[in-house]
This record gives sequence, structure tokens and C-alpha cells, in this order.
Amino acid sequence: MADTQSRTAPETDSATPGGITRRRLIGTAGATGVALGAVGAGAGYAVASSNSPEQSTALASLGADKAMFHGKHQPGITTPMQARGHLVAFDLAAGAGRKEAAALLRRWSATAERLMAGEAPTSEDTDVARDAGPSSLTVTFGFGHSFFSRTGLTKQRPAALDPLPDFFSDHLDKARSNGDLWVQIGANDSLVAFHALRALQKDAGGAAKVRWQMNGFNRSPGATAQPMTARNLMGQIDGTNNPKPAESDFDKRIFVPASGSPAWMANGSYVVVRRIRMLLDDWEKQSKAAQEDVIGRKKSTGAPLTGGDETTEPDLEKTDANGDLVVPINAHARISRPDQNGGAAMLRRPFSFHDGFDADGTPDAGLLFVCWQADPLRGFVPVQRKLDRGDALSQFIRHEASGLFAVPGGAQKGGYVGQELLEG
Repeated sequence: MADTQSRTAPETDSATPGGITRRRLIGTAGATGVALGAVGAGAGYAVASSNSPEQSTALASLGADKAMFHGKHQPGITTPMQARGHLVAFDLAAGAGRKEAAALLRRWSATAERLMAGEAPTSEDTDVARDAGPSSLTVTFGFGHSFFSRTGLTKQRPAALDPLPDFFSDHLDKARSNGDLWVQIGANDSLVAFHALRALQKDAGGAAKVRWQMNGFNRSPGATAQPMTARNLMGQIDGTNNPKPAESDFDKRIFVPASGSPAWMANGSYVVVRRIRMLLDDWEKQSKAAQEDVIGRKKSTGAPLTGGDETTEPDLEKTDANGDLVVPINAHARISRPDQNGGAAMLRRPFSFHDGFDADGTPDAGLLFVCWQADPLRGFVPVQRKLDRGDALSQFIRHEASGLFAVPGGAQKGGYVGQELLEG
């Protein structure tokens, strides 16, 4: 199993004069581990399926759930999806280099370890998350392409971190793309997630400044009568065909091998981050039948148009009485299937977003697409190229920001994320 996270009761801090612990547990909802995204397999925009084992957690465990900071892999990759997320990129300050970056990653790692254990990061904590347990908080750190030239480590930059190619559907805002450093924060409580975001931003001090920051959400754990796959903002069930840690080739697809190159990326992964706006006004004008043809699945159940249930493999050769393909030739589910893309696969772990409305009332909403793979040139890039050429879903989405980051393996006890790179 690639998942190195565990769930244990949180350690309590010292009691306040009133006898209430500093981070008393308040979990009342549950952890079903669902996610949002666009339907599909290879490059689909989704994660955990309705039969995922992480979705059977007891309803009273939300606050108590704890992910471990130290381990073979960083948390937040195979950790079950959380209800709230923050993605933030930093640029090193002018004059800051390798020494300052190492000190920053050391501070960040120490803060993340304490927060994920349900502890206050400093004696002068803001108390934003007082009374809350860890709530499955995870903090994940990565390095962008520009980080290596800024720190004099160009020779250590992986070839897999070469800039992504341009895609036809891109309308990218450079100010909200890329960055020297990347941080992903996820939790099942919004205040816990914000608390971590604020603590890490303060830790940056004069070493780095925020380049861009995005907020996302998923269905709250325990929100449905029974565990089930989530729906995205288009109303589609998604997450059916995401790779699962129990699969024999999961580690090979998602993580850099221990013997991989460069050595500091052993047990790490590469993450592609895309802000994908959903053109909901246009989408919602389509009939349900038209929407189902775009996706290639039933909107009500997530089953393929060729029959069965959500997990049934679609029969891509099946035709109707008129001889037409039941799953249209440009349906998202057809184009994104791994067996139609040389087996290319990614672990999609996104968040939905809604950032208000444009002046004309158009919703600024969609998906913070986050996908993990051992090599983006074999995972994201070939599948996105194929989607770019003929996916029926493309006319209803717009890629507005993009980033690619190298995420090293987990920190060892007493160490910090990226230590082998920065001190090697």
C-alpha cells in the first residue's frame, strides 16, 4: 500500500484554566473520503469511488482523524479527500537563496508536524482552531521549476519538471501560475485549514512571499445517507475510475521509485495543478441527454451509457438501433480512459471552487484540478493533449491557471521536507 497515513486519536495539549484542552475534539460529521472533479479515468477530474475503503469511517471521527506528517511519502497524496483545501504558491524573496530556502522548509515542516498532531504551532498562536482536533489536516510541500535557478540547484532539477506544453484550451493567467514553492493544505474543518494557511504564511517571514492562493471545497464527510461518489459542480457523479492504492501498479504510476533519479526525489511524486473554470451557464442550458452524451455516463447514477452500474466498464463498440455509437466518439469518458491512452494514469485529488460572480452574473466556479503521477510527461501531458484535440467537455471548461511541482518524499523524524535536496 502506498498510503502511509494513519488515523489515531489526537494528543491533547495542556488544559486551560477552565479545564478545556487547547484543541478539544469536536468531530460530529464523519469522513467518507469523497471528492469532486470531471468524470472519467485517465485525465478525468475526480478521485475516490463510492466503494473506497476510506469511506466507511465512523461518523463521530471527523475531529479525531489524524494524518501522520513523517513517512515514506508526504501526506495529502493518498490521504482520503478532505472537505476544505487551500493551494498556495510562494516566490522566494529577492536575495533569498538555498540557505534561506532550507531554513524556511525547516520551519514549515516543524509547523506542519505540530498542526497535523492537533497542537498549536507556537506559544503565540492565533487560537483560530482552538477546541478543534486535527480533522485530517495534511500539509504538502513542492518545488517549482524556477526554484532551482533561484537556489543555485539547477543541476538537481528533474527533467520531469520541464515546463508543460501549451494546450489549445489554455487561457492561462501567468500571475496565478507556477511559482518557486507550492503548498497544499487540506482538512475536514474550515477553521483548521485556515489556521494552517495563516501559520505557514507567517512562517514565510521575509524569505518568501505569496505568489497566488486558491481556496477549494469538497462534499462534507457524512453529508450523504450512505457513502457514495461525489458530484462535481456540473452535477455529474465523478471519481469512479481513479487509481487505488490497493492496485499492484499504483506505486509505479504515482511515485518516483526509491532508485529513481534524481535521488532526492525518491518516493516523491509530481503534481499538476490547474484552475479549470466550468462554464456553468452554458452547461446548464443543455438537456440532460445532451449532458450525458458529453460525459458518456448517466447523470443520475454515473453508469456508462451502455448499461450497468457506476463501476461497469463501458462497451465502447456498442451501437444503437441506428448504428450510432452509444458512447459518442468525443465523449469525455471514452477519450480519457487509460486503455485508450496507453495506460497513462494519474491520481486526481481536486477541490471545487466558487469565487463569486463576474459583473454580468457569470459564476466564477469550477475545479482546482490536482493530479499526481510518477512522471507528468507520461501521465498528464499525453492525456491532456488527446482531450485538447476532441473532448466534448472542452467547450464547457476553460483552463485559467497552471503549475507543475516536484514533491519529494516524506520527511524523516527530526528532518524536514526537501532536506536531501537542500543539504545534499
